[in-house]
Amino acid sequence: MLLDGAIASGVPEIVVPHARRLRLAVLVHQALADEPGLDPAHAAEPDASSTRRLAPSLAALPDRTVVLLDSAIASGVPEIVVPHARRLRLAVLVHQALADEPGLDPAHAAELDACERETLRMAGMVVATSSWLARVLIDRHDLDPGRVYVAKPGTDAAPLAAGADGVSRLLCVGDVTRRNGQDVLVQALGEVDHLALSCVFAGSVQADPAYVDELGWSIERLGLGNRITLAGDAVDLGAAYNAADLLVIPARAATSGMFVAQALARGIPVLATEVGGVYDALGVDADGEMPGLLVEPDDPYALADALHRWYADPELRRSLRTAALGRGSALEEWDVAARRLTHVLSRLASEPRIVA
Repeated sequence: MLLDGAIASGVPEIVVPHARRLRLAVLVHQALADEPGLDPAHAAEPDASSTRRLAPSLAALPDRTVVLLDSAIASGVPEIVVPHARRLRLAVLVHQALADEPGLDPAHAAELDACERETLRMAGMVVATSSWLARVLIDRHDLDPGRVYVAKPGTDAAPLAAGADGVSRLLCVGDVTRRNGQDVLVQALGEVDHLALSCVFAGSVQADPAYVDELGWSIERLGLGNRITLAGDAVDLGAAYNAADLLVIPARAATSGMFVAQALARGIPVLATEVGGVYDALGVDADGEMPGLLVEPDDPYALADALHRWYADPELRRSLRTAALGRGSALEEWDVAARRLTHVLSRLASEPRIVA
C-alpha cells in the first residue's frame, strides 16, 4: 500500500481504512495533505513540487492498483497521468473544475479545461463532491455518466451548537480568497453596521496574501475591526461552529457544500450564495423547508438585505433553525459515505480498463 498524505477535504477518511484490502494508493496534492487549513479548492493547479512527486509515485505502483488522485494535482498534468491510465485503475476526485477558478486569464482557463478533459476522459472513475459538479463535468467534458460518482460531504458526529444569543454571531468558513468572497461579506456587514452582528472568518490567510491585505484595509475603512475576526486556520473549528448562530458562505464560485453540511449537522442555519454545490448541500427538511437563505453571488446589497431579515425577524430565525435541525439529522455521517465510496472503488478494481 502507498499512502501519500491523507485527503484533507471532500472525502476525508473514506478510503484510508480500506486501502490495504483494495490495494489502493491515495495520492493527493501535497499542499492539501500538509495544509492545516480548511479549503482544498484554492489549490486549483498543482505546484512544481507536487508534480515532481506524482510521476515517480505513479511509476512505482504495481499494475491494476486502484489510485485515487486529487484533481488539484492530476487534472492539470495529463502528460504525467494519462500514460499510466491503461495499467492502473485511476479514479480522480474533483472538488471544482480547474477552469472555474475566478480571475483566470481566458486563454489559461481554456488550457486548463483541455488538460482536465484529457485526464478525466482517461480515468476509470471520476468522483465529484456534489451532484451539481458531476453534471458540470459530464456536460463539459462529454464524460460517460456511468463513470462519474458523487461523493457528497459527510458529517462528523457533533452536539447541537450552543450559539451566542441566537442571532448575532456569524461564522464564515473557508480560506480567505477572492473565490470565497469574504470581501462581499465585509461590504454587506458595512451596509448593516447598525445591527449588533459580529463575524469570525475561519480559514487560511496564506493562500492569497494580497487579497487578505485588501480585505484588512476594507475592514478598517468600514470601521468593522471590532466586529470581524480573521481567526486564520489555527482556529478550533468545532468551537467556532458551537459558538455560531448563523453560517455565512459568500463564495463567488462552486463549492462542495462541505461546510454547509457541517453547520446543518449542528443545527446551524445557513446564509449562502447560490453557487455550485451549495444548493444541493442545503437541501430541504422532511417538510420541504429550506434550512437557510440563498442570495446571488457577488452582490453585497442582497447579502446585507438577507442579514437584515435574519436579524429583524425572530419567526424567520425560528423556522430556519427548525429546518436546520431536521435537515442535519438526515445527513450521512462519514462512515456511511466511506462504505459507499469504497464499494464503488472495489468495483473499479475488478472492471476491465475502459478508455474513452
